[in-house]
Amino acid sequence: NIGGMPPSATATSVASFRRRLYYMLEQPGENRAGRLLHAFIFLLIIANVAAVIVESEEAMRRAHEAFFAEFEWFSVTLFTIEYLCRAWVAVEDPRYRDPVRGRLRYLATPMAIIDLMAILPTILGVFFHVDTRILRVLRLFRVFKLSRHFSALEILFRVIRKEARALGAALFILMVLVVLAASGMYAAEHDAQPEAFGSIPRAMWWAVVTLSTVGYGDVVPVTWWGHVFSGIIVILGIGLAALPAGIIAGGFTRELERRAEAFRLVAHEVLEDNVVTPEEEELLEATRLDLGLDKEEARVLLHEEQVEKTREAAEHEQAASEEADRKRSALQRCP
Repeated sequence: NIGGMPPSATATSVASFRRRLYYMLEQPGENRAGRLLHAFIFLLIIANVAAVIVESEEAMRRAHEAFFAEFEWFSVTLFTIEYLCRAWVAVEDPRYRDPVRGRLRYLATPMAIIDLMAILPTILGVFFHVDTRILRVLRLFRVFKLSRHFSALEILFRVIRKEARALGAALFILMVLVVLAASGMYAAEHDAQPEAFGSIPRAMWWAVVTLSTVGYGDVVPVTWWGHVFSGIIVILGIGLAALPAGIIAGGFTRELERRAEAFRLVAHEVLEDNVVTPEEEELLEATRLDLGLDKEEARVLLHEEQVEKTREAAEHEQAASEEADRKRSALQRCP
């Protein structure tokens, strides 16, 4: 017994607290405490990124070295507590219901790995001698924790993961063209500009900046063949630079449409009986938060679904009325 409470009451109390903490961490829009907690974590992440940037200035780091060190350990302590709490409450999610395997599956998710990367560099710096500049750069991974607070980042990561094969194919084509462009410019310009095009690896710098349409202008062809060949490469680069952007933009649009359709399906089931209960309102809100839709967009989708249901009901009623009229007419014609 703990404090005179029976074990069952203690377990119930712990489970209740864990569930409240789960909603605060994973679905903050449902209560004020969750919103405040997420606002605090959001500001802490921003402050950490700003501190890493400012600390890279040697004069600032030396002048406020103690502050930076104390703020770093303060942040790491809070991020560690957040990481452990998220692992503890993960079992409240149906996907990670098993106490051991469920938590292990959660710890292998991208967001959990990002949370781990936010604290790992500082902890490793205690046990191993690592260049502080490397640790400083690794600590900037904390900026990815913002994806919990901005659904657009989470959608972008999902799109990149879904379109990985298409993006990989585009990058492979780009690599092949870089090699071909560097080889062509080496053949055309190696005698005229041996310092810039004396070898294929040297010519790759020109190929990369040209195909990416950056075009610094620090290396340009001077021969007639070099001008012709570089013109072809520049034209190809315009199309290739847009290829990955088009893939991501198309995937982004499809993902937004998929999320809107998923919310529509839930709304359709909720409106099946034309009555929205408090439990169904909670379901709609949880679905909205899970899909990353804002309240106005969800309201519009719900209204459109209500209009569609009303139209379907009216059409059904009209069809039934017409069928009844046909039956009455048939009966009247019978002798």
